Amino acid sequence: PVVFEDDALLIIDKPAGQAVHGGSGVSYGVIEQLRVQRADVRLLELAHRLDRETSGLLIVAKKRSALAALHDMMREGRVDKHYITMVSGHWRNERQHIRQPLFKYLTSEGERRVRVQPDGKVAHSIVTLRRRWPSFSELGVELKTGRTHQIRVHLTHAGFPLLGDDKYGDFSLNKALARDANLQRMFLHAARLSFNHPLSGELISVEAPLPPELVAFRQWV
Repeated sequence: PVVFEDDALLIIDKPAGQAVHGGSGVSYGVIEQLRVQRADVRLLELAHRLDRETSGLLIVAKKRSALAALHDMMREGRVDKHYITMVSGHWRNERQHIRQPLFKYLTSEGERRVRVQPDGKVAHSIVTLRRRWPSFSELGVELKTGRTHQIRVHLTHAGFPLLGDDKYGDFSLNKALARDANLQRMFLHAARLSFNHPLSGELISVEAPLPPELVAFRQWV
């Protein structure tokens, strides 16, 4: 679904399970699909990325000038990105800053992973408590930096793995939730974006509702 479009930008609501681009065993991602569907558009380039299992708002640039400006804005923290996630555990603080440096590495199988490490890249997440149950917590996360797997690694390192996370999560819990609650994906959704248009300066603020399968899981909880 297209959430916003003009002559410079396209913002879509990406479903979970779709890679944003080809590679790593995926030949056909969202950007390749868009280029086929929008063959009349001369340029379509990802302004940022979402993990395959993350749903929600994804910005695609239709002009080189918009792409360059967006990259500068993201590097300078001038794009507000808000996510919704549900984690295992009883999160206590109403609002908490996580500033933990993140280091990228490859596993022995050649898979990309990230861990908290002192010599990693600066990473900053702001976590707010949305709702709490005895065993789970629903959190809002605002990204001040955009590192690979940032939310997943920051929260898991804090002792609160994302439900359904197949890389950093609680694997036995994930298996039980898939069986008992039909949670077949990671509970992470890019819900809101707010930024000044890279060319016109106009304020762009868009939202994507929580997908039905995550709403259904929340009701089950």
